[in-house]
Amino acid sequence: MTTNTITLNNGVQMPGLGLGVFQTPPAETSEAVAEALRIGYRHIDTAAAYGNEREVGEGIRRSGLERSEIFVETKVWINDYGLEETRHAFDKSASKLGVEQIDLLILHQPLSEDFARTLDAYRALEKLLADGKVRAIGVSNFLPAHMKRLLAETTVQPAVNQIELHPYFQQRDVQKLDNQQEILTQAWSPIGGITAYAGGEKRTFDDPVLREIGQRHGKTAVQVMLRWHLQEGRSAIPKSTKPARIAENFDVFDFELSLEQIAAIDGLDTGVRSGPDPDSITLETYGRDIPEA
Repeated sequence: MTTNTITLNNGVQMPGLGLGVFQTPPAETSEAVAEALRIGYRHIDTAAAYGNEREVGEGIRRSGLERSEIFVETKVWINDYGLEETRHAFDKSASKLGVEQIDLLILHQPLSEDFARTLDAYRALEKLLADGKVRAIGVSNFLPAHMKRLLAETTVQPAVNQIELHPYFQQRDVQKLDNQQEILTQAWSPIGGITAYAGGEKRTFDDPVLREIGQRHGKTAVQVMLRWHLQEGRSAIPKSTKPARIAENFDVFDFELSLEQIAAIDGLDTGVRSGPDPDSITLETYGRDIPEA
């Protein structure tokens, strides 16, 4: 893959590599977004629950780029699930972002304890899509059981399933089902940053396999991981607020991993999740009200 364009299952084109802003403080978000867009990024991923959609919008406006040049992705939080609630969640996000149309709107988590409410939220996304309010819809953190039920009880296939995915946790069962259904797998924590702050014994950044492959290409372990995602057909949304890191993360289109190198990275999977189990997400434990615009 030498370009940064992926065609979603509804024909919409999306840059495969984007800037994520999870845990980016609002005060730093607009500058990070503007810098990323200056470097060449054209895809920004945020979420209502991150509390920085307004600052993402400010960064986009600061860039001076036309709105049509930037792919904006955001997520609906579980408190806003439901037919009317999710439609209002769109209004809140669009207003904070300062846009009339959102390019990709996804459900942030499956609400396993009340999946009927999750289905209503997705049906609201379908209506937003039909009305032209969004260009594509999808989900995040959906395991095969969640996805199979969603596909059985709704009409529009998700364009994207955004999941924790890095060399140490690859979720091959999720990827397999996504691929079978022509759903793009999008990696959050694509360079395994979560392995550095979740208290694990190993950090992807220090992995000798990744570092050795990087040395062969004159690249860092981080760049190798991002290249791995792109070559395997996934989208990735690395997060950083540091200009040098933002630039490093985007400098991955001038080299190619060999089949042997890809196989070596595939072999690093530990099967250990660092983020929360999607089935553990409940309104009681993770609920939070999303402020009005």
